[in-house]
Amino acid sequence: MEKRRLGRTGLMVTPISFGALPMQRCTMPEAGEVLKAALDAGINFIDTARAYTDSEEKIGRYIADRRSEYYLATKSMARTKAAMLQDIDTSLANLQTDYIDIYQLHNVKTEQDWETIMAPDGALEALKEAQQVGKIRHIGITGHNLDMLIKAVKTGEFSTIQVPFNCVEQKAMDELFPLARAQDIGIIVMKPLGGGLIPYVDLALRFILQQEGLVAIPGMDKIEHVTENLAPTNDFKPLNDEEAAKLAAEAEALGANFCRRCGYCMPCVAGIDIPQMFIFYLQYTRYGLTEAIPGRYKGMKVKASACVECGECEARCPYNLPIRERMKQVAADLG
Repeated sequence: MEKRRLGRTGLMVTPISFGALPMQRCTMPEAGEVLKAALDAGINFIDTARAYTDSEEKIGRYIADRRSEYYLATKSMARTKAAMLQDIDTSLANLQTDYIDIYQLHNVKTEQDWETIMAPDGALEALKEAQQVGKIRHIGITGHNLDMLIKAVKTGEFSTIQVPFNCVEQKAMDELFPLARAQDIGIIVMKPLGGGLIPYVDLALRFILQQEGLVAIPGMDKIEHVTENLAPTNDFKPLNDEEAAKLAAEAEALGANFCRRCGYCMPCVAGIDIPQMFIFYLQYTRYGLTEAIPGRYKGMKVKASACVECGECEARCPYNLPIRERMKQVAADLG
């Protein structure tokens, strides 16, 4: 499989690599099967996070003995030095490794986050200390706020950035990507399939692959995901005009204001499975499942009507979706 240089890290990684966020849904044995299948297929870069519940532990349990076959990235929501140092040690223990190739500041969203991270005794200081003693090799940053990532790139402190990018979300091409490339910063693409809502996997991933230097980390929690996601790398061909038009039409229909199923909104204080509500509504309104979806929705123990409008989910949503209003809409149409 082709490999791409991940910016100044110098790491040569597979352009379609492994996003471990969905691993949370796997049982331990299921996780082992998927991870081993990914390595067997040639994937050599795995991205996880402290926030992905037991994802780190699953990686450590099942493929720590194959550590020489893959590069490893994880990330932490810690903002202070003390909390970050603790998270780095926890990650090392969970992943059963003595070093992590890229440790990332996770979902830097607000000015307050930024100021705390960059201040004395902030999280960046911890990452630099860990780098000096060999616990981590490179420092990265992730987020959904393009302005914040542009600010981060301009500091010169980070070797990689991780950002949503797909056929719907292309704004990163305007300023962020050119700036990162000019500074030789590696670009890791999350949500290349829009959280699984872009149905044309082959076209969507070929759209990513035809961009210079990008490394995509689609989420995988089934062996068939590995096969499907790697298929576009076999005898790769850029999109032709007809395929590009088909993907553009899908992007226009989906729109920018959709749930990517990242799960940051969870848990809901009322017990609502918020991403599932969005999926049901999309299938009901867009895909014509007007008979099947009401029955499935009726079977949910907690429905959208249980929303107490506390707003905690909206504060956590990296896309600033109006979740409370959406829950009202789901409840009105589905019950």
